[in-house]
Amino acid sequence: MEKVQKFNAKVRTSLKRPDLKAGDIVKIHRKIKEGEKERIQVFEGIVVGVKGKQSSSPMATVRRVSFGTGVEITIPLHSPAISKIEILKQAKVRQAKLYYLRGKGIRISKLKTKELAKFVAEEEAKKPEVEIKPADQPKEEASKNAKSEE
Repeated sequence: MEKVQKFNAKVRTSLKRPDLKAGDIVKIHRKIKEGEKERIQVFEGIVVGVKGKQSSSPMATVRRVSFGTGVEITIPLHSPAISKIEILKQAKVRQAKLYYLRGKGIRISKLKTKELAKFVAEEEAKKPEVEIKPADQPKEEASKNAKSEE
């Protein structure tokens, strides 16, 4: 059992992939080989569920609605056919598997999501700027700054 756990940990650390959860809205860049040519195709959708999170080959099911028809793909996350995975938004969900989305039309619009780009920008804005302490300034400048603030 320990050998399997070590192998799984080694495989997971070798490939840097984001940790996917149900409710994430992702873009998956897949390598498609057509004859001799190879191109990258982007599949954007919501993660319905992830199977085998602690194994060496977890599988994610991603769903999107295309022209009124639901399309799902189940992909191994550590496959060499996947060039990149981007997480665009995260929805607040309370279930590990979102199979109920299959029966609903465009239910995804009702999920509460937060955009990660805005979230990162807000976090950076909240960080306080480093101020120069009066002890670091010469005494004359510190007294001038104190008088001007009053």
